[in-house]
Amino acid sequence: MLRVTDLEKSFDGFKAVAGANLHVAPSEVVAVIGPNGAGKTTLFHLITGQLAPDRGQILFKGEPIAGLAPHKVCRRGIGRSYQVVNVFDRLTVLDNVRIAVLAREGRTWNLLRPASGMCRDETVNILESAGLAGKAGRICATLSHGDRKVLEIAIALGSRPELLILDEPTAGMSPEETAATLKLMQRLSQEMGLTLLFCEHDMEMVFSIADRIMVMQQGRTIIQDTPEKVRADKRVREAYLGGGDTCSA
Repeated sequence: MLRVTDLEKSFDGFKAVAGANLHVAPSEVVAVIGPNGAGKTTLFHLITGQLAPDRGQILFKGEPIAGLAPHKVCRRGIGRSYQVVNVFDRLTVLDNVRIAVLAREGRTWNLLRPASGMCRDETVNILESAGLAGKAGRICATLSHGDRKVLEIAIALGSRPELLILDEPTAGMSPEETAATLKLMQRLSQEMGLTLLFCEHDMEMVFSIADRIMVMQQGRTIIQDTPEKVRADKRVREAYLGGGDTCSA
């Protein structure tokens, strides 16, 4: 579904991504890990169109997408959530997701019809899938950090993505919220067949959910393989996991 080859991106001479390679198969769950500054978020920016690469190739379902604007990447079938929560605080949970559904349907320019009666069933179904149906009427500013992070995933689902990219989906969550988000990601993958690509610092979560793991160091891919092979790889232990005999996760 997604193939990244020899991707590079520099900022004022600093190579944030310096030879990244990644492949994601349909319905697969792939994690990207690496120390702070390894280039994970920049890689996601390049895939989703926030940045244009200096070099390399990004193919989505066999078609090049490198350099496309973010909204065009989204329309191709790639959704995304971010490290920093990005929702409409003054709107309800329901309306936040409804906006994404209306945007996908090209109905955001209808100024003569109230949005309150549009796309309600699909919006409610998405909230039920994300476990937020009971909070549909809440104003987003009143939500916990964990619920806001989950809401952002629900908003991304409103575009009906084939590939969902999650940037640190459990950052700042309590253990209970992390467990709930892990179950949500497993449900999206197993029950809905959604392809997931995510980066995360919680190694226990990464090794429990990922089919394969790609490890970055200084902007480069040093390995992409199964959790077992990544856990045993000497380069990973030296670059990311402290150089011990085994991975702590």
